[in-house]
Amino acid sequence: MKKFSTIIYILTSLLFAINIRAQHQEISDKPTVWKEKSNEKIDSTSILNAFKNGNFSGHFRYFFMGTNNEKGLSDYYANALGGGVKFETAKFHNFQFGVSGYYIFNIGSSNFTEKDSITNAPNRYEVALFDIQNPSNEDNLSRLEELYLKYNYKNSTITLGKQLLNTSFINLQDGRMRPTEVNGIWVDFNEIKKTKINLGYLYGISPRSTLNYFEVGKSIGIYPTGVNPDGTKSDYAGNINSNGIFIIGIQNESIQHLKTLLWNQYADNLFNSALFQMDYTYPINSNSKLIFGFQTIYQNALNFGGNEDPSKTYFQKNGNSQTFGGRFGWKNNTLELTLNYNRITAKGRYLMPREWGRDPFYTFMARERNEGFGDVHAVMTKIQYTNPKKTFKSHLAVGYFDLPDVKNFELNKYGLPSYVQTNADIRYQFQGFLKGFDAQLLYVQKFNVGKTYGNKNYVFNKTNMSNLNFILNFNF
Repeated sequence: MKKFSTIIYILTSLLFAINIRAQHQEISDKPTVWKEKSNEKIDSTSILNAFKNGNFSGHFRYFFMGTNNEKGLSDYYANALGGGVKFETAKFHNFQFGVSGYYIFNIGSSNFTEKDSITNAPNRYEVALFDIQNPSNEDNLSRLEELYLKYNYKNSTITLGKQLLNTSFINLQDGRMRPTEVNGIWVDFNEIKKTKINLGYLYGISPRSTLNYFEVGKSIGIYPTGVNPDGTKSDYAGNINSNGIFIIGIQNESIQHLKTLLWNQYADNLFNSALFQMDYTYPINSNSKLIFGFQTIYQNALNFGGNEDPSKTYFQKNGNSQTFGGRFGWKNNTLELTLNYNRITAKGRYLMPREWGRDPFYTFMARERNEGFGDVHAVMTKIQYTNPKKTFKSHLAVGYFDLPDVKNFELNKYGLPSYVQTNADIRYQFQGFLKGFDAQLLYVQKFNVGKTYGNKNYVFNKTNMSNLNFILNFNF
């Protein structure tokens, strides 16, 4: 009762203390977690007026998640409630200051400190709504999110400090209570017609489901680490050295109907990843068009991949990987149907710290990833409907993921067998007196189609399971 009273007090206080959409974004979109208003064109004559003319925005979220595992294995559920505010000043000589924070409450969930009795494995999904570093933490779940200084030049910006980013490799990886955030300097250059250029140096990461910022090397290994290529448990957590991440991205749309994307991410002392992607739409008539896409990623290790000791390194010395994928589809004003394919070759594991972001593949489906694997064939088809008013959106996706055998440690880092996955997703933005609210219902079902050798560790929280999510947001 005391916890409930505290929740009501904080929510009420936030609503009255200021003059007041789901996080599930595509990683190519600009982050819109806070749904802040567009900034007024004010360049105040004083710092005081810049603060007085600034913008407040806020976000409340309720999240229910439940996982139903194979009979005999543990099931879980969680109820999370959170709220926070963001403030950004008006412009002062083209400078702006921004800060945001968030608080999360566990309002009734499974005991995440109890491991499954058969596999001795911990909870995977629900604990990520809170603090994965301290599963027993139910009350002290506050988080400083953004703290930055931004300079505006025409259509471009330079931002220094703690901020939100969406790139192909480092992104919000939404789907829980709060997203991944970064600390560094980021340039968003938009002065060339139909071309966007991004440059950045990142020296800190605050992974989704954690409460603090970490140095780049220390951020790797907070999530489960899997096994080394020889089958021994990976021991890179806390043992990785890196001076930061350098990123450059170029997006060009100068050719009609064609969007070209280039990203290069240089993770000092770890690895380099380069992505090339082309997405083309071919108009059939005024109401419909064909969709074509191609993507390839190449990775290679830098130095010893993070540590000279092979048992404590992240990316094996001289290691490399390559992926390529394609997309074909059709869309009109309300429907979109796509067939997607991705191949990770047998050259090596595709590696990208899960603490930094989710997969950029066309075949990505919420609640699972193909990071950490090599020799993968993935096929996914998806049909999506959006009503004319853009207030209702739903999609159904089915994917088949052919992975290496779970005992092929060299190409299967996390012991995940081949699987079939289905996702049903419904989203609605309320109007009228409920404007500002939006809701999402996501149901995920995963079926095992690979060998597990009678070992339930290859099944628990991985396949033969379902995951139900209900999310209610209020943004102001």
